[in-house]
Amino acid sequence: MNWDRIEGNWKQMTGKMKEKWGQLTDDDLTNIAGKREQLEGKLQERYGLGKDQVKKDIDDFIAGI
Repeated sequence: MNWDRIEGNWKQMTGKMKEKWGQLTDDDLTNIAGKREQLEGKLQERYGLGKDQVKKDIDDFIAGI
């Protein structure tokens, strides 16, 4: 699945994202609104991960859906 499809189906994807990244709140996901860069930033903030690790985690998540 590519990011354009995730962005287009954002509301459906938020449940899966909350399962994967439980520290993201509903408000976080609403504010991110399908924007990958904002998701990356919020994951870095919540989990204290580096940018490269966050990108890899998101890519792995996308590949698994």
